[in-house]
Amino acid sequence: MTEGILFDAAMFETLALTLKLATVTTVLLLALGTPLAWWLSRGGGLWKEIVATLVSLPIVLPPTVLGFYLLIAMGPQSPLTALLGFKLSFTFAGLVVGSVIYSLPFVVNPIRNAFAAMGPRPMEVAATLRASPLDAFVTVALPQALPGLITGAILGFAHTVGEFGVVLMIGGGIPGRTKVLSVTIFDYVETLEWDKAHVLAGGMLAMSFVVILAMMLIERRYGTGARR
Repeated sequence: MTEGILFDAAMFETLALTLKLATVTTVLLLALGTPLAWWLSRGGGLWKEIVATLVSLPIVLPPTVLGFYLLIAMGPQSPLTALLGFKLSFTFAGLVVGSVIYSLPFVVNPIRNAFAAMGPRPMEVAATLRASPLDAFVTVALPQALPGLITGAILGFAHTVGEFGVVLMIGGGIPGRTKVLSVTIFDYVETLEWDKAHVLAGGMLAMSFVVILAMMLIERRYGTGARR
């Protein structure tokens, strides 16, 4: 019996690798982006604006440009490779590093906005109750910023799944190692395998719809509650 399109082993391998990349990247983004967002939301200052600009740079920077410079930074002749003792280019670890940098603003900015919207009052109240800064952050700031955390996690995951230029430049599309969904769709189109391209592209289209709908529902649920 001929194997159907939906049971193509290569497609499942690509899907598994993409979901693994998106999951690892999202966890790292939340771990790194949450304290960074908190720091950026606390007051102004030129250095904070410079850091915030650097964080947001991937939003407007062409992915191939970012991927090009990351490829140079991770290449065999780079200082980073000399320091680590191994190269990150064309490896899964390199994809994770590139994905974290590329999706960073999509996680940091919603969380930063949620922290900023909270205002200083809750933390001042926690301080009057003799809560330590860490305790106040965990028990007061994080729960109040939950909508931003959820939004950032969803956007970071979805953005990582959909990235193309950066992962192609850094990973090269090696099957089983660095070939993710977006690169696979591109390869299917180049080889005129339209049916397989339709399956993967349709799935990503449906995911994009769900992501946007989730953003709207979160805004409606928590935004309305906040206004009340």
